[in-house]
Amino acid sequence: MAHTASPGPGRAQTALLLTHTVVVQAVTFMLRPAAAYRALELEVPGAWLGVLGASFAVVPLLLAVPSGQAVDRFGERRVTLVGSALLAAAGLGFVLLAGSVLGLVLASMALGTAHLCAVVAQQALVANRTPPDRYDAAFGYYTFAASLGQALGPGLIVLFGGGRTIPDTRAIFVGAAVVAVPLLAVAAYLRPSGHHRAATADRAAGGVGALLRRPGMVRALTVSCVVLAAVDITLVYLPALGAERGIAAGSIGLLLTVRALASMTSRLLLGRLVAAVGRRALLVGTVALAAVGLGLLLPPLPFPALLVVVAVAGLGLGAGQPLTMSFLAEVAPAGLRGRAMSLRLTGNRLGQVLIPSAAGVLAAGAGAAGVLACTAAGLAGAALAATRLHRPSPG
Repeated sequence: MAHTASPGPGRAQTALLLTHTVVVQAVTFMLRPAAAYRALELEVPGAWLGVLGASFAVVPLLLAVPSGQAVDRFGERRVTLVGSALLAAAGLGFVLLAGSVLGLVLASMALGTAHLCAVVAQQALVANRTPPDRYDAAFGYYTFAASLGQALGPGLIVLFGGGRTIPDTRAIFVGAAVVAVPLLAVAAYLRPSGHHRAATADRAAGGVGALLRRPGMVRALTVSCVVLAAVDITLVYLPALGAERGIAAGSIGLLLTVRALASMTSRLLLGRLVAAVGRRALLVGTVALAAVGLGLLLPPLPFPALLVVVAVAGLGLGAGQPLTMSFLAEVAPAGLRGRAMSLRLTGNRLGQVLIPSAAGVLAAGAGAAGVLACTAAGLAGAALAATRLHRPSPG
């Protein structure tokens, strides 16, 4: 199918979308650790902490594809409004229900559903109203905004909850609900792409099964979930590596910050990089770069060298997600892009559960360095898979 290039969104609409993205991620990354702090206040058993963490992901895993279908049928703005309302409701739920672990779980499920609706609608909106030749830059800016929100969220814990070991969780929950309410106004002013009205023929061509049969779809989904799982593994196993090698926690925190900043840099420059070398070459190169960076963590290194290696890995990991979004947006017809983005989210969630578990089992006797080496090998395989990704030909 030929993609018709529609004019790109105006600056005001882009600013609204990016603002919505930053605030959704900031509120989510404020509420999730605050819920864990509240559970610690309640002195819940360790097993319930695991349930609380999983409750955020379980409902989105079940509703991911239906949420994409809703975007394709009703339009991005309506689903964004639903996500915004649920986010405010989740904040209120934490305020009213945080006296029990069951209440925390229910509020966390609402938070996960809100995050899912907002993210799927945001990504579909970027895909649907951006001309194909601008996908890479647009998704680069979008994922940069998401990273910025994720970085700001934990800082809001200090702002609302104070600097104590266990912060004032009620103040955090109230603050999150207050911050989330204006998102309804932002979402109301977002202009939908109109593809949910104009793409009946595309939807009739098939649903999820037809999408998965499109050339490159499964390959792009696989690369995306491996890259995201690698990001999660670095968040867990870099601290473990530091503990094994006697590296101070502050130094590990600096390494994680450098990785995040490097990822944000590659996302900000993504449009220019793709224009210089091409999308597929950049995806292969950056995923391979991430594999090399994580692989170099296997031998002991002086701290300055660790900074360089982690920065290299961060540059590679940062580009993987927006580039796979671009491939999916171009492969999927206009009426199925919501479902394409929801499939990506489903694959990412599964990857976040299965890949770190598999890496931990495979490298049980090799410690944190072994887990990172296994992850590097997985990234190398993803880079190899990406060599066979092709942009669809027009017509």
